[in-house]
Amino acid sequence: MREFRFLPVAGLFALISAVSPPAVLAQSGVPANSSSFGGWEAGSFQVAQHGHAVGTATFQIIATPDGHDSTSLVRVTMDGLGYALSKNERLSSANQLEHAQLSATVNGEAVNVIVAPDSAQFLMNISASGRSTTTRLDAHPAAVLLPDFDPGALETLLALAAAQNNRDLWAILPKSAGSIVPVQLATYADQQGTLDGKAITVHHMVATIAGANTDLFSGPENQLLQAELPQEGFALIRNGFVLTPPAKPMAPPDEATPPPEPQA
Repeated sequence: MREFRFLPVAGLFALISAVSPPAVLAQSGVPANSSSFGGWEAGSFQVAQHGHAVGTATFQIIATPDGHDSTSLVRVTMDGLGYALSKNERLSSANQLEHAQLSATVNGEAVNVIVAPDSAQFLMNISASGRSTTTRLDAHPAAVLLPDFDPGALETLLALAAAQNNRDLWAILPKSAGSIVPVQLATYADQQGTLDGKAITVHHMVATIAGANTDLFSGPENQLLQAELPQEGFALIRNGFVLTPPAKPMAPPDEATPPPEPQA
């Protein structure tokens, strides 16, 4: 069985003693522009493990006079794992990261992360277990802060990919002391699905990030529909979307992966 690499509590995400349950921000079929966000967009997703719902995830991106404000909320509740995430970030009109703050709890333990450009670098401050660390990372214009299970981050990655012709993309990983790694995108043949009962053409890409693959399925207007995550058996599925045929066969209940243990 492949090891489940979940969010390390010491060195990941932002502090909040009790993250409120994510609200449904919009209906599932809200369109997205291909390379930049319009006035606003949003999406509501199911977090699933081997086809069984274990949580919810939502995002909302709203246009501002200078760019966009992006918010993501995630909650996963399963035996052995309670996880909640709140992320707020400010993006430029070209979807470049200007400031971000994450708040997360994993089984009651919390971490606080702030990321912002500083001269020719990104400055990442991580607070956890009463300790604080600051890391300077190389700055890249097309960089996405990429927490686990965050549909808003993947939506931003799709927008940047369209603008960048799938090239020179980077992911800021808020794990351990923090790192920034390249994102390699490979395009596969289109597939089919339904969104709110209506047939839809589905674009398929695979993002390789730090040696792990994430299958991304998006609609004609570049909106995120589904993501098969590198964590064993986990997926984000937009409410109302069905991929046909499914990306992966669902494991029988007696073969399902047991809940992960958060890393210390």
